[in-house]
Amino acid sequence: MGKESTMASVTRPLQTAVEQIELSIGGMTCASCASRIEKKLNRMDGVTATVNYATEKASVNFADGVTPADLIATVEKTGYTAQLPPPPKPAGDDPAEQAHPVDELRSLRTRLWVSVALTVPVVAMAMVPALQFTYWQWLSLTLAAPVVVYGGLPFHRAAWTNLRHGAATMDTLISMGTLAAFLWSLWALFFGTAGMPGMTHPFSLDIGRTDGAANIYLEAAAGVTMFILAGRYFEARSKRRAGAALRALLELGAKDVAVLRDGVEVRLPVGDLSVGDRFVVRPGEKIATDGEVEDGSSAVDASMLTGESVPVEVRPGDTVVGATVNAGGRLVVRATRVGADTQLAQMAKLVEQAQTGKAAVQRLADRISGVFVPIVIALAIGTLGWWIGTGAGLTAAFTAAVAVLIIACPCALGLATPTALLVGTGRGAQLGILIKGPEVLESTRKVDTVVLDKTGTVTTGRMTLVDVAVADGQDRDEVLRLAGAVEAASEHPIAQAVATAAAAAGRLPEVAGFGNVEGLGVRGTVQGRDVVVGRRRLLEQSGLDVPAEIREAMSAAESRGRTAIVVGWDGIARGVLAVADVVKPTSRQAVAALRGLGLTPVLLTGDNETVARAVAAEVDIAEVIAEVLPADKVDVVKRLQADGKVVAMVGDGVNDAAALAQADLGLAMGTGTDVAIEASDLTLVRGDLMAAVDAIRLSRRTLRIIKSNLFWAFAYNVAALPLAAAGMLNPMIAGAAMAFSSVFVVANSLRLRRFTTAQ
Repeated sequence: MGKESTMASVTRPLQTAVEQIELSIGGMTCASCASRIEKKLNRMDGVTATVNYATEKASVNFADGVTPADLIATVEKTGYTAQLPPPPKPAGDDPAEQAHPVDELRSLRTRLWVSVALTVPVVAMAMVPALQFTYWQWLSLTLAAPVVVYGGLPFHRAAWTNLRHGAATMDTLISMGTLAAFLWSLWALFFGTAGMPGMTHPFSLDIGRTDGAANIYLEAAAGVTMFILAGRYFEARSKRRAGAALRALLELGAKDVAVLRDGVEVRLPVGDLSVGDRFVVRPGEKIATDGEVEDGSSAVDASMLTGESVPVEVRPGDTVVGATVNAGGRLVVRATRVGADTQLAQMAKLVEQAQTGKAAVQRLADRISGVFVPIVIALAIGTLGWWIGTGAGLTAAFTAAVAVLIIACPCALGLATPTALLVGTGRGAQLGILIKGPEVLESTRKVDTVVLDKTGTVTTGRMTLVDVAVADGQDRDEVLRLAGAVEAASEHPIAQAVATAAAAAGRLPEVAGFGNVEGLGVRGTVQGRDVVVGRRRLLEQSGLDVPAEIREAMSAAESRGRTAIVVGWDGIARGVLAVADVVKPTSRQAVAALRGLGLTPVLLTGDNETVARAVAAEVDIAEVIAEVLPADKVDVVKRLQADGKVVAMVGDGVNDAAALAQADLGLAMGTGTDVAIEASDLTLVRGDLMAAVDAIRLSRRTLRIIKSNLFWAFAYNVAALPLAAAGMLNPMIAGAAMAFSSVFVVANSLRLRRFTTAQ
């Protein structure tokens, strides 16, 4: 599994420091090209490289003594181009930077349309004997020649480059097949009988046994070129569409920002922001970068970035994330992270890294592509010899050999995994799910147990007032108001929970003579009353009586896993406030959904057994592991794995990092710490357990698409090659089928764009 390979790479002793870079590769036309470059780079001392055909990038780890220039030189010696890519920028910032893929697409489109316009009459004349007028074959030559030479130039150029480097790729097959058909037709026209006035021949899907001197294959040469050009064009266009999610992610960011300079607002490009700059965000504007609110309060809409529909309230001291939208009042924010350090840029980087990786299934396809071309050429030569040996004639033998060359191109194999990864990881990014690498997909298929950290994952991670119980004859609102007034002066999380709830019910009165009793509670004078709020022991020490009904209310709250606080004044306890870390609204639904995916949920927490059982009962989890020290969480995961379980772990804190790394699949809440996120395989930007459900569903769906792509690509080649060798496929039909297989794989991958979150 992916995690095992990761661990192996970590524990392997390294003699020198290793650096990692990414190279943009140019000139690749199929998976065999990627395989050749990868092989050449990996032959260098201290270099480990992975080349991805779909993203046209090489991810290279290299030791001291190797420079990026050496790597680029090796790629260029192999017959391709390489360069260090610029840092990611929002699309549209630099038109020149975006121009290359657009120019490439435009050039392909021009060649395609010219080829279509010239090829259609050639094919029509060849297929319909009624259109074969006296000198039709010479018109066919006039129309087909530009298609083979100009339309097929990218294939011929790549084949020649590869030949100079002693290699054969898919372009070699295409170039050999089309040029062989074209040159045979030239020979038949000028030296055979095919150029005679009034020559006709019927069109057939299979191969006839006739004298080759009278036959021309211009429709095959032009038709194959046109179909393969069409396949290449739609592949290129689809690859751009598949990567659109990453570009859309980068486009989320603001373009400019109002920075405060000596109290005056100065409008600057976002790229000019520095850490520590204070900037203004007006209602409706995007927050320019990650920062901390210094002035103002507002609601921030993070839906574009995280998928959360409810705006989050922020006030001075709260952190905000770049690319989110200020939905309320005016904010002054101090920048804490800019450029490549922002959450948006890190998300984009994670997505890009995932898209350039390879799953185990793809490595198999690459190995097959690497040896496929020489095998096909040998098969074509064998087909030629076999047909000649059976006395079928040179024409039939030649046509069968050309069909084998054309049908064999395994571009669909090379596209099967990368296109699905591109679309799957891009769609995940749009939904707030960051997949760190393709090996993660393998893990999601095998997981059968999911360990859920309680605090911050199943629960909100914040203390909240959940109940107020008062003694007979007491006013609930008054108990809460007086308790909230005293607690408002304390920084304790429990105190803040009470104060927040009380303030929501109305303005709190002033407190005088405030005092904090360490570990027990607080006291103060409110509207002439000496109010005590805290543990029962504090009230008893203060001389207040705690009636039986108050003690019963405390016991009831504590039995449900809540923290009970007693409120009293004038010599007697008046009420009990129950505070708890409440379960997130979607946690119960998420646990049910995880169970529906075939996973057994386990609740893991450092809290006491009573609290843990109460939370587990609320979300319907049967297995609970409580009172676990932070350092022991990893041991719990190891114990489950030793029992034969394949474990996923969902957590958000620093104390979860080791367990996330140990688990077969680690999922970190994006609301958690950077350490947890770094240790995980999947990052859930939304602080919602339903995101874990969506992450596993999306990963499994992506893996299914990859496998179906590979199946159809393999099945296509296995079925089509014998048909071509047996003379049952006309070369032009073979070319159309080959191009269709690649388009089918890309179209199948694009189905992932329609993936939606669980309701």
